[in-house]
Amino acid sequence: MPELLSSEEARVLGCLLEKEAATPEYYPLTLNALRNACNQSSSRNPVVSYDDSEVSRALATLREKGLIRVVYSPSNRAVKYRQVTDEAYGLDDRGRAVMCLLLLRGPQTVGELRIRSDRLCSFESLEEVERVLDGLADRDEPLVARLPRAPGQKEARFAQLLTPADPSVGGPGYAPEPAAPEPAAPEPDVAGEPGAVATRVAGLEAEMAGLRSEVGQLRATVESLRALLD
Repeated sequence: MPELLSSEEARVLGCLLEKEAATPEYYPLTLNALRNACNQSSSRNPVVSYDDSEVSRALATLREKGLIRVVYSPSNRAVKYRQVTDEAYGLDDRGRAVMCLLLLRGPQTVGELRIRSDRLCSFESLEEVERVLDGLADRDEPLVARLPRAPGQKEARFAQLLTPADPSVGGPGYAPEPAAPEPAAPEPDVAGEPGAVATRVAGLEAEMAGLRSEVGQLRATVESLRALLD
């Protein structure tokens, strides 16, 4: 199994893969360009706000893992960086495009991968995307995996395996423990327990009073904002 990456390393690596294919005229990337790419609000999930130190640390550890290289140019004083993931993992253009999207946007369906790959690589059909995913999943050291279909989902999603499994998306290797059943609340005995009913009613009334107070505060805030805008 490839050495796992942190979320910062995955974002930096995904950005290098993306910019190499989408904007080759600006590739390799400087630290400043790479930070801006990491912090894009479009085509990213989740959206992040890294500073130079966070990106620099990710670059240093990616270099140690043999996934990026530093590019020195006598005509340009700014150090630049390029990815060598294709060399490390033996990826072609289609494999790079799929891994790039999964690193930058998280688990996705076959259809989503095909639509979103237009700036990176051309897939003629959904079957072509599936073949690439199957090839990445059937390796001795797989790079992607099919996620269990969640309730209400029509299509299965695929996730990259270069970062630890994310419990929030039910990632590969993650099996949520069944929640312990909550004890059933006893039904109030209206006839035999009038005191309990009165206590419950009083609690509800106090909760309603608190909600009314919050609504009043919100109205006052809105009115203040309106006065400022006027």
